[in-house]
Amino acid sequence: MIPFLKKYKAFGIGILITLALRFMLVRWELIRINNNLILENIAYFVFWSFVFGLPIYKFAYLKANKVVVLKLVGLITFFILALIADSTLKIPDNPITILSLVSFWIGIIAIVSPQFFKSYKYYIIGIYGLVLSYFSYVRLSAISFEEYVANSKESALISLVLPIPVFALAWVYEQWKWVKSLQSQKTKAELSMLKAQINPHFFFNTLNNLYSLSVRNSDKAPNVILKLSEMMRYTIYEGQKEQVSLQDEIIYLNNYIDLHKIRYKKEVSIEFTQDVEETYPLAPLLLITLLENALKHGVETMTDKAYVKMHLESKAGVINFSVENNFDPDEMNEEKGIGLDNLKRRLKLIYPKKHTFSIAAQAGVFKADLKINTL
Repeated sequence: MIPFLKKYKAFGIGILITLALRFMLVRWELIRINNNLILENIAYFVFWSFVFGLPIYKFAYLKANKVVVLKLVGLITFFILALIADSTLKIPDNPITILSLVSFWIGIIAIVSPQFFKSYKYYIIGIYGLVLSYFSYVRLSAISFEEYVANSKESALISLVLPIPVFALAWVYEQWKWVKSLQSQKTKAELSMLKAQINPHFFFNTLNNLYSLSVRNSDKAPNVILKLSEMMRYTIYEGQKEQVSLQDEIIYLNNYIDLHKIRYKKEVSIEFTQDVEETYPLAPLLLITLLENALKHGVETMTDKAYVKMHLESKAGVINFSVENNFDPDEMNEEKGIGLDNLKRRLKLIYPKKHTFSIAAQAGVFKADLKINTL
């Protein structure tokens, strides 16, 4: 909301200018306002606020486009000539003059906001065509101007004013779409950045281990190559999707666990139990962060008896993933929590108000619990 207000503060200035002018003109008795005509007064106020705010909003654009300024000068000249002609003819509410004034304002919109006019030009021209036809019929069918004033003037003038708030709402809607699009692009960019931070150190370490196995002609090398290939394919291709199958995430976790078991020389207990009734769709590469954290900040800090216990449950549209591991408090480093902060940010972007995530560390045991509502 704040970016929207900053971007369109010019129209707030337009409102202040209109309020100030209205106060001064009424005080000096240069205009009279009928307070009973609420709808008409609101429409005129919105219109003149827009008129004063638009040049301020487009100041940089006008400054950089002299051709546009010349077009505006031409339109203003046309506007002045129409007013002079109207005063010369002395025909109150002359339909030709009204048509000229409407054409002037449509021209202003077309020049200053070409994209908006391009999107809504048929609606603008069509609606004003209808109201001008109605106004002309009411004005010209009246036997006298007095009859027109007494019976139809108010409804005819309101018909000309009504399109203004309609188009103002259309313009606000266009800006709202722009803000939402900007937010969406920002979210996608941030998610891409967060995904890029996942697992790079793991792949380098696994390649180093693979090199050692190859030098020793170990029988484990082909299996490591296969699992690493599957994980890289998943990360590169599936990881770019918005959602993947929960079963695919489970396979990814199992491959990760198997590769780490080959890597460790010490005794490590890694348990992964599952109670999966339905494989609901899930954003990719979320669960791996908790396992990575348990291994990096838990198993790797322990000299012996290291363990990781994981349990995955999926039922009634809810995925619950819990991880428990032991760690050596004396070996904790300042990097702890970077991966978890990454996970929290992704969850906030992808599952706002549809997840719970809690962590706790006590007496050398770290516990993390993630619950996601996929429905």
